[in-house]
Amino acid sequence: MLVYPSSIDLSSRTLQHLSGLLAGHRRRIGSRWRRLTCGRQALLVLAHLRCGDTYARLAAGFRIGITTVHRYIREAVDLLAALAPTLEQAMPTVRKKAYVILDGTVLPIDRIAADQPYYSGKKKHHGMTVQVLADPAGRPIRASDALPGSVHDLTAARTHGIPAALTADDVKCCADKAYQGAGPAVRVLFRGKNLRGRRRRHNRDHTKIRSLGEHAMATLKCWRLLRKIRGSTTRITAAVRAVVTLELAT
Repeated sequence: MLVYPSSIDLSSRTLQHLSGLLAGHRRRIGSRWRRLTCGRQALLVLAHLRCGDTYARLAAGFRIGITTVHRYIREAVDLLAALAPTLEQAMPTVRKKAYVILDGTVLPIDRIAADQPYYSGKKKHHGMTVQVLADPAGRPIRASDALPGSVHDLTAARTHGIPAALTADDVKCCADKAYQGAGPAVRVLFRGKNLRGRRRRHNRDHTKIRSLGEHAMATLKCWRLLRKIRGSTTRITAAVRAVVTLELAT
């Protein structure tokens, strides 16, 4: 297999952050020797998450076995996922914002038609749905656990307790029509066509605010692994949490 040098559109600070976490983890578990240093392992993991490189390509590029690549990536992803904020941990940050934006996205997966629970009727493909809270500037604050793509956004948000938490802390939240009936804290668009007057102005202003939430989705999907996930559905939550941890840290 031919091997060539490539680049990753991330800062060295991201590499240093992950490398430091791996070094601390190795000290805690008493790891004596590895095929790759902490820095090289961090680079391998970032290439997988950011560029979506397969295990086979990474194994060839780093001159290690595919099993070793799998073990290194799983170790780092689990380490990062454990540091991702839960909803309770994210609420102090949420309370400091003038408002937050709630939106859902369906991450594509390689499943066949028989896997009906993963099929999203809205997106017309199989996937896992994730609910994202973003600040007014469109930066992600917290991403929920992944649920099958057939789950509606409102159902997913309620399953994770997001509307209840926002209502309890009296936090203003902007969301799209899919969250109609989520609760008093979640403000949505007025339904119907040819709206006039106050309702039309509300929808126009609301859309301008909510559009910033798309920045958070774009930020997550800059990590190309999340554009088409080919691994087990049980590992998607950990991958999303790992990405959020890296975004919040840098």
